[in-house]
Amino acid sequence: MADNNHITLYDLQVASGCTISPFVWATKYALKHKGFEIDIVPGGFTGILERTGGRTERLPAIVDSGRWVLDSWLIAEYLDDTYPDRPMLCGDPSVKVLTKFIEGWLWRTAVSPWFTCYIKDYRDQSMPQDHEYVTQSRRAFLGGRSIEEAVVGREDRIPLVPPTLEPFRQLLAEHRWLGGDQPNYADYRALAVFLWLGSIASTPALTDDDPLRDWLDRGFDLYGGLGRHPGMHSLFGLKLRPGDPEPFTKTPIGGGIGSRNTGPASTRAETERLKRAGQ
Repeated sequence: MADNNHITLYDLQVASGCTISPFVWATKYALKHKGFEIDIVPGGFTGILERTGGRTERLPAIVDSGRWVLDSWLIAEYLDDTYPDRPMLCGDPSVKVLTKFIEGWLWRTAVSPWFTCYIKDYRDQSMPQDHEYVTQSRRAFLGGRSIEEAVVGREDRIPLVPPTLEPFRQLLAEHRWLGGDQPNYADYRALAVFLWLGSIASTPALTDDDPLRDWLDRGFDLYGGLGRHPGMHSLFGLKLRPGDPEPFTKTPIGGGIGSRNTGPASTRAETERLKRAGQ
């Protein structure tokens, strides 16, 4: 159906031309996963309704041989339904459920606190004509505070986020991708969170030695470096100060999901540790 294997994508960009929307990022990766070439319609927050011919006020939107599809999740479903002969994004209904769980957890755990830390970067790096819109529209998300008020003390808050990502690190410590041996839509939705951050973050959010770096670097390098736009900022380089929490666990987790029971010998060390702890 796609004309010459091309699909049109309406982008949401900052002044550098880098995509700012995590939903558009996820859609870019979904289209590449399916093997399509992407024809970008550039633009920022201002004028979306006009650019899309009155069809939507929000992005992403794609046009496939004249057919419009809105919303990143609906686009992913459309791509799988329309092109089942190409690599599947969510090959099983359970993948969709787990993807939504991981994404929701990341938004609550990381995006929410990062939003207040980087909202001034978000506004200042948007297109000049979008500054007023971002200033006014995001004020509601900030509980009525101004952008300048919201970022006060961010140097104290940024180091608090990395330790909360430990469950995500543990998951990726055992698997190359969330999709297993190959990335799937779960990887793209999760990567989109960090791509959003990289599009605006003038101050690094993660330490240089964060174990997430391996997955992030491989994810950004996918599809010819799709996530390596020259306007992106480095996520790494956070310098900790005395009193800041450890950014990640540096010793193996024992027990629970961190070990496998294959008989008494496999659990003996854990049993002895628990005995000592109880003395």
